[in-house]
Amino acid sequence: MKIRVDLIGRNILMLSMLVFLFSACAQKITFLNSAVVPSAEGTITIKKGKNNNYNIDLDVKRLAEPGRLTPPKTVYVVWMETAERGVQNIGQLSTSTSTFSNMLSSSLKTVSPHKPTGFFITAEDDAKGNYPGMTVVLKTGPIDL
Repeated sequence: MKIRVDLIGRNILMLSMLVFLFSACAQKITFLNSAVVPSAEGTITIKKGKNNNYNIDLDVKRLAEPGRLTPPKTVYVVWMETAERGVQNIGQLSTSTSTFSNMLSSSLKTVSPHKPTGFFITAEDDAKGNYPGMTVVLKTGPIDL
């Protein structure tokens, strides 16, 4: 009986250590509530790779089509704030639905050599701009990696 209890305790300890190691490797950040698209929810997972780049995985749900905003826009653009390089355009979001759900969802996966300090999404007329417009749809708080 004592041997079985020791094995269970050791297995629980090993599992706890594995969960801690995996959670220490990646940080998940939630976007703040939006006044522009109140139903939108989003998260960003950031993981520093072996080569010191930052792997960024962004997921957003219930983001309205940009043409339905007031005023209507063409595209959503994701911006990353960094201490070294300021604000950078890291990509465009496109909304889609799955075959099993009518809920709009968007995702973006990218890699950056720069340490992020924050993220925000704007509605734009052009995806290739170097500077964000005024319609901020979602924003994170400050990020400390």
